[in-house]
Amino acid sequence: MFISPEFDSVNSVKYLYLRELSEPRDNSLRLVVQEAVENRSASPSVPSKIPELVDILKDAWPIESVEGCKTFELSWKRYAAYLVTEELVGSGGNYDDEVYTGRLLRVYARSHFLDYLARNTGGHGEPIQHFKLVCLNHLIDVGSYAAPNIRLIDPASESPLQIH
Repeated sequence: MFISPEFDSVNSVKYLYLRELSEPRDNSLRLVVQEAVENRSASPSVPSKIPELVDILKDAWPIESVEGCKTFELSWKRYAAYLVTEELVGSGGNYDDEVYTGRLLRVYARSHFLDYLARNTGGHGEPIQHFKLVCLNHLIDVGSYAAPNIRLIDPASESPLQIH
């Protein structure tokens, strides 16, 4: 499968946060994700009453979105299904039999989600493709008939994102 420069751009960042999910029209999906970095200019606030934590966190920094981080919009004109999972509960299990390319934005050739869709849905006129966004706060699986449209949101031209 051809991977576009836009896919590479999303996969080039180290971390992502899901900032917005919406359905602009029936069976269309829009996701906004924002890059996050180790914010070395911030320091974790460790109560001095807990010296054990001071040592553990001495080389730790918060991972957060700061000025200059990229924001991406991914949109699908049509989807078959999508699943949003809280990152902690979605990170367990054995996925050795899955086949994908990409790191934070994955494209699957074989996956448990595709197996689920094959068993539990029908009436598809086209093959379903599986895309997954791996964010720090959520895992988003999308079964769709085509790759998403991806664009970099220019912070100067967009209204501020609402961060929940």
